[in-house]
Amino acid sequence: MWRMCVFTVMLPDMAPEEAARAMKAAGYAGVEWRVKDTPEPVRAEAPSFWGNNLCTFGLTTAEAEQARDVAQAHGLAIPSLGTYIEVGDVAAVEEAMAFARICGAGQVRVGAGRWPVEGSYAASFDRARTFLGEVQGLAWQYGVKAVVEIHHRTIVPSAALAHRLVSGLEPDYVGVIHDAGNMVYEGFEEYRLGLELLGPYLAHVHLKNAAWERPPGGGVWRARWAALEDGVVDWPALFAALRAVGYEGWLGIEDFSQARPPAEALAFNYQFVRSQVGEG
Repeated sequence: MWRMCVFTVMLPDMAPEEAARAMKAAGYAGVEWRVKDTPEPVRAEAPSFWGNNLCTFGLTTAEAEQARDVAQAHGLAIPSLGTYIEVGDVAAVEEAMAFARICGAGQVRVGAGRWPVEGSYAASFDRARTFLGEVQGLAWQYGVKAVVEIHHRTIVPSAALAHRLVSGLEPDYVGVIHDAGNMVYEGFEEYRLGLELLGPYLAHVHLKNAAWERPPGGGVWRARWAALEDGVVDWPALFAALRAVGYEGWLGIEDFSQARPPAEALAFNYQFVRSQVGEG
């Protein structure tokens, strides 16, 4: 029913060619490339999700062409790009959209603003709204949608707050990534309620899981990343809600649990999601 892709942030030890080969072997139809310039000092570090991630392309024309060619060689579509563009960096958005147009991606993730930060939520909201207004014009120009992700420790940790930010903008050009795993940390709302609220702004779905842990001796419980099959996210409820709102887009796997080696995780997660949506 839904096509599945992998956000390559979860594959820090794999170069793009190796990752694409493993994705295709596991059954995926697409790849969501991580796109971010990696500073030279970081390249000397051990591979990691958000540091020296080997499955990452820089924001250049040559790397956009490489991202396109690697995906095409393995029969993978590129539904979206995962960038780390901060609020206000309109020039980086334009670079990312040019990259997307070259490699054939339909959308680019942009920042909504971290939280907490100095100042108020109202000020952060106003900055992000002004930014998205400018981004919307670029999206029209390049034919690439800009998407913000529901994410803890940002000003859009829930569907309701994401909807507040994008409401009134054109959903053909600005949308939202739903992420039930991030909502374990912060921002949980009943899935169907949030998805109905997002309506036409629902542009993409990330799938990962997290669990709550009780510290030794009690106290404030903390969330941690968990394997897809063993955490707080209620997959049958999420997929039922996605069906109920008529979602027809992509499901992007983003597993940070490290419960399995990368190639094994790709295969297991693909089959697990298929079983949960009734295709296994």
